[in-house]
Amino acid sequence: MFTETKVVAATKAEFYEQVAAQTRHLMDGEPNWVANLSNVSALLNLHLTNINWVGFYLYDEARDELVLGPFQGKPACIRIGPGKGVCGTAFANVRTLVVPDVNAFPGHIACDSASRSEVVVPLCVDGQCVGVLDIDAPVPARFDEADGEGLERVAAAIASCAGLPARSGSPAK
Repeated sequence: MFTETKVVAATKAEFYEQVAAQTRHLMDGEPNWVANLSNVSALLNLHLTNINWVGFYLYDEARDELVLGPFQGKPACIRIGPGKGVCGTAFANVRTLVVPDVNAFPGHIACDSASRSEVVVPLCVDGQCVGVLDIDAPVPARFDEADGEGLERVAAAIASCAGLPARSGSPAK
């Protein structure tokens, strides 16, 4: 059973370390990735302020596209090609993207017109990118590099526990 633990931190680094620890605890012993990603999206939605969407896109090798996974927020785009939009670009380049103004990002895919900024973090298992963690905010410049780095720690916790399926092809990290 999940017991909500308040995150009290003086810095973003401390905040995200606590969130990563809660992520590991929440997923401990559960091998089902759908259950784990569902709970992690709820956990992030609980602790992050000024966001309007948080969730996952997972790579479907057979169709060569990212497919919507567990999330919290309004209904979203279901399929995104590698290299398309912020999620597809972060996935294809296996690199965290912090976008202060989504309207200035070339090829941005607007699933929710209220979104103004975004951070996308690749999820890698055994050196292969299997999807992305995507978080949108209704305010410009909600995320900075410290958020990106902190969410990379959360993504590492997810990848170490989530039971995410490994994949055979690139992109590799």
